[in-house]
Amino acid sequence: MADAVAAEGSAHSIPALLARNVQRYGGYPAYREKEFGIWQSWTWAQASEEIRAMAMGFLSLGVNRGDHIAIIGRNRPAHYWAMVAAQMCGAVPVPLYQDAVAEEMAYVLGHCGARFVVCGDQEQVDKVVEIEDQIHSIQHVMYTDKRGMRKYDHSRMNALGDVVAEGRAGHYRYEEELNRRIAELTYDSTCVMLYTSGTTGKPKGVVLSNRNIIETAKNSCAFDKLTRNEEVLAYLPMAWVGDFIFSVGQAYWAGFTVNCPENASTMMTDLREIGPTYFFAPPRVFEGQLTNVMIRMEDAGKFKKWLFDRYMALARKVGPAILDGKPVSGAERLGYALGNLFIYGPLKNTLGFTNIRVGYTAGEAIGPEIFDFYRSLGINLKQLYGQTEASVFITQQPDGEVRSDTVGVPSPGVEVKIGDNGEVFYRSPGTFVEYYNNPDSTASTKDPEGWVATGDAGFFEEGSGHLRIIDRAKDVGKMADGRLFAPKYVENKLKFYPNILEAVVFGAGKDRCTAFINIDLNAVGNWAERNNIAYASYQELAGHPKVYEMIKSHVNEVNASVALDPMLSGCQIHRFLILHKELDADDGEMTRTRKVRRNIVAEKFADLIEALYDGRTSVYTETEVTYEDGRKGAIKATLSIADADVAPEQRMAAE
Repeated sequence: MADAVAAEGSAHSIPALLARNVQRYGGYPAYREKEFGIWQSWTWAQASEEIRAMAMGFLSLGVNRGDHIAIIGRNRPAHYWAMVAAQMCGAVPVPLYQDAVAEEMAYVLGHCGARFVVCGDQEQVDKVVEIEDQIHSIQHVMYTDKRGMRKYDHSRMNALGDVVAEGRAGHYRYEEELNRRIAELTYDSTCVMLYTSGTTGKPKGVVLSNRNIIETAKNSCAFDKLTRNEEVLAYLPMAWVGDFIFSVGQAYWAGFTVNCPENASTMMTDLREIGPTYFFAPPRVFEGQLTNVMIRMEDAGKFKKWLFDRYMALARKVGPAILDGKPVSGAERLGYALGNLFIYGPLKNTLGFTNIRVGYTAGEAIGPEIFDFYRSLGINLKQLYGQTEASVFITQQPDGEVRSDTVGVPSPGVEVKIGDNGEVFYRSPGTFVEYYNNPDSTASTKDPEGWVATGDAGFFEEGSGHLRIIDRAKDVGKMADGRLFAPKYVENKLKFYPNILEAVVFGAGKDRCTAFINIDLNAVGNWAERNNIAYASYQELAGHPKVYEMIKSHVNEVNASVALDPMLSGCQIHRFLILHKELDADDGEMTRTRKVRRNIVAEKFADLIEALYDGRTSVYTETEVTYEDGRKGAIKATLSIADADVAPEQRMAAE
């Protein structure tokens, strides 16, 4: 027991936690990866051996203390190992979004001055080669997948497997130096550098220490009683802080298994095969899964559809109460048990959620209807509120206190306060060290006492102590008559409908609210086929009069719901249009984590916003787009503008 406590106390870095896990869980699975349809597995002892060999391979290439090693690729054990191996060498891992275009990568690689790059495959190597003349710091490129790489210039390029083999062969030369560097690591050594999504400008490099990651992992694992027995699916971008804390921080602290899917197209199949016990997804994943469920039910036979609707109505009524252990009548409990046999159980199995003990959603607010749908099935889905700068966790929802309209109470070890202007501030052991090479932004975000400005507006509920987030502080404003304007609140309600993929609401300083709508091509395309509506493209379907009728019915329902909230009833949508293209990260309209860049959208589509407010019923526009191969083009379209029905508002009691 004393040895275990000593090991716990000395675990002041991720490599130290790895060594502890080899002692404690050596024969248990640490990583799995599906390749060629077969799951490969590595124990903690085997993973440690691979990571140390990789670290020694890095030393053979000349990796120095303080170097930045960029990792670009899909979720693979080798890429997670590269991050830990980098830290073993005293270097700093910098994961990048694999779907970023070369220009975005150039900024990050240049900003951090990366000397070494680990690429997943030929596609990522090509992006690095394309920008090498701009980034003069890069000295060596490694790649995980050898396919297509034979004819490249290998004078400064190696297969990652060959680097590992070199490290393994030269371990007598590098072992002592590697042990020395690992021993130098402290709680305050840099663990990882993650770049923000850049919603309002250029991404910033967030420096997170071992203290930030390990303390946060320790506290959050205790909060949800996470153990070695958890199974997680690592499928979210490795450059995102959420993936790092779940797939590295918590995984190394608790010792549970990280499973990597074969690729994005097999993710749902792999999810069902693994059956994770602990699952995290941003709202867009849950929205997409719900859309697929609704599409399938629309195609189902009449009896099956009737059965689904009947039992889902019961689930919405009593499911969350049963999940929270609250009293429910015997008849309703029996009905729910039958629903679980016929509907909920098979549906959870199809989604891969049968074994989930704890599920989280974060990244941005989830629509309450979507949130309640999953909890009604008996899935313990909870909300957390976090940021890259907080090592994710700011607030969490305790079991039995889960609601769709709050983000919970402060996480263990986290202090939260509300500023005079309604902005949320926090400080915690997870608070980031600094923005890399950006002291001005660091000073404006984190004060000398460690309080961080989140940029979000919110308030604590009296009685429950739960935090409610209204919206981004910069997005919350006043309408022309002084009423509160909070666009995300309305947008989330719109996105509950499977036919609506994205929505952007405008109205700050205006006398009324208007909106852009992106339809979901899968959902609306399926609806169009059932209704014998022919179309040849997204643009043609988006402009179809019957599609406008359908979207208008959704907007009207949302308006009726918004009208019931006295604080936000002024945010009803008066006019809307359906965009002729999907908002796209490649066009700069969204971040890589699928957050809308409002200022860019407003600037790019200023002509459409003007038309929404000047009474026109249609507007002609031309929009520049970026194709998958990087070429630029233009889309021309004449968009219809529709009026929505506005419901009578509920006024505040004081009025």
